[in-house]
Amino acid sequence: MTVRTVCTVRTVRRALVGALVAATATATVLTSSASATSASSISSASAQDRASALRAAMEAQVKGGVPGVLGRTEDGGDVWQGSAGVADRDTQRPRQAQDRFRVGSISKAFTSVVLLQQEAEGRISLDDTVDHWLPGVVRGGHDGRAITVRQLLNHTSGIFNYTQDPAVVAALTTDFQRHRFDTKTPRQLVDIAMKHAPDFRPGEGWNYSNTNYVLAGMIVEKVSGHSYATEIERRVLKPLGMRATTLPGASPWMPNPHGRAYSKLEIQPAPDAKIYDVTDFNPSWAGAAGEIISTTGDLNTFYRALLGGKLLPQPQQRELLTTVSTRGRLPGASYGLGVYAQKLSCGVDIWAHGGGIPGSASMVAATPDGKHTAAFNFNGDWSGDSNALLEAGYCGKVPEDNGKPGPAAAITALR
Repeated sequence: MTVRTVCTVRTVRRALVGALVAATATATVLTSSASATSASSISSASAQDRASALRAAMEAQVKGGVPGVLGRTEDGGDVWQGSAGVADRDTQRPRQAQDRFRVGSISKAFTSVVLLQQEAEGRISLDDTVDHWLPGVVRGGHDGRAITVRQLLNHTSGIFNYTQDPAVVAALTTDFQRHRFDTKTPRQLVDIAMKHAPDFRPGEGWNYSNTNYVLAGMIVEKVSGHSYATEIERRVLKPLGMRATTLPGASPWMPNPHGRAYSKLEIQPAPDAKIYDVTDFNPSWAGAAGEIISTTGDLNTFYRALLGGKLLPQPQQRELLTTVSTRGRLPGASYGLGVYAQKLSCGVDIWAHGGGIPGSASMVAATPDGKHTAAFNFNGDWSGDSNALLEAGYCGKVPEDNGKPGPAAAITALR
């Protein structure tokens, strides 16, 4: 197996610029301003060390069972781009830099940015209650009068995660073939959550809930009078020139170019479980919590602008990066408003988020200044260690436990 890479690193620029390099590798909530908001720590690893580690880490993911891995890092003007495995198990086509994929919960930061921009315009406050904007929607054991918009965005609302509902779990796994083209409205998804008891009283705990961001998308629409997709396109995608990023709504089809997406359609599949092609899928099951389709290049562009302060005024940027404790549910990380802060083993601080949706698992990260970004995608959802790729891309080393779920695993699954 080979890892395909393109590098434009200063230290090897003369030899490698523009070249396709094939390398074979054996291969009560505590709130604070996160330390990662300061200048980023600098890894002692050279660009060559990081590139070598990334090749080895990607190859290890394929050997561990992932059909294909795609990655891109950008550090100033230097770009590293690579892939391992295949985009299509039938044709054996390799993954390509321009391939689109479903980014899952990375979508949450886009929704958060729109709400924060609306706050900057004086149209909404993060301290507004959910019931103020969506009267009677959060009800029953939940109480929208006691939950704020901020608590939706940092997952301290206590609202049940609808993707943990047994019927939804089945629809996205064992019953996927019967439900893959079903359309779900945001209200239907919220109503599923309302059938369950809250996880905790608002502000008294932390639990990752896709329902929070479905509600956030509904609020965006109430404030603007437009769909949240229209607002994301107008406020983020067009200004940043993210032409490969789309919000498909209820369309199950992937725009070209793209590879295939694969799943074993089980929560804990056996090593020899059957692999299914799940590329065609109606992402209305995810909505504002995870419907976006993008590329590694566009995700780097987004995080560079997001962490570089290009999308939000300073007061809203501070809100974005003010974190809460995840109460051990996301080990080693604290959660902001659609992004989380983490310190890697070599001391480098990053802001990041994972995203999982049937057949696709992604990760995007950036240093606090937004200058060193990284984005990765696995085209299978049953294996893969995104933390190993972050350690390789920023620290220049492959963890000894490469292949085991990293600290992002808890927030990468729509299911």
